[in-house]
Amino acid sequence: MFTRSSIRRPLPYSAWHASFWLIGVNALVFFLMYFALPELYGWFAMVPSLVSRGWVWQFVTYLFIHGGISHLFFNMLGLFFFGPYVEREMGSSEFLLFYLVTGTLAGVFSFFAYSVFGASQVPLVGASGAIYAILLAFAAYNPNAVIYVYGLLPVRAPWLVLGYSVMELGSHFLSFRGGVAHLTHLAGFAFAALYFAFRLGMNPIRRLFPSLYHPRFPRN
Repeated sequence: MFTRSSIRRPLPYSAWHASFWLIGVNALVFFLMYFALPELYGWFAMVPSLVSRGWVWQFVTYLFIHGGISHLFFNMLGLFFFGPYVEREMGSSEFLLFYLVTGTLAGVFSFFAYSVFGASQVPLVGASGAIYAILLAFAAYNPNAVIYVYGLLPVRAPWLVLGYSVMELGSHFLSFRGGVAHLTHLAGFAFAALYFAFRLGMNPIRRLFPSLYHPRFPRN
């Protein structure tokens, strides 16, 4: 039985570059799939109809399958830029647990979302759910960080998270079935916030938007 103390029991702090190991594993799986073992896609992509038949490992393995080189590149670029910072804050073991837990839960959520939207045969692939979780973690640890979108537009990290959330919601409602995967990205944000609250004992909303808890002007 899980208790609050067991859920929050910290892992020993370690530093072994889990972010770069994850990038390496993702790249290895991609090249194996495209040049040696194309059947990996069928085995590892998360397909709700197959999960319903017992292929539950796909809740995890879909994180390591990508639909093309650009899909892989942009996910790994996000992991490369934001992952090491979050990893230094958490420690490598905790970071790996965070990555796998949030990504897996985003996959479980997507399983139900795909079923509701009648997309049980549509495969879900990619690490985007976990990458969005890392983005929220980065913003929570460093809310004053400024990120240059496309290298040009400066945006503070919390507002980038909020902006992405709004865009994902809009994309979902404007594209129906094609937008189901946008819910996976939002699920990454949501499960990252829950991980911070239940596992790390931190309120990410308070860290992202402290003015909501400490108003600039006193109330009447």
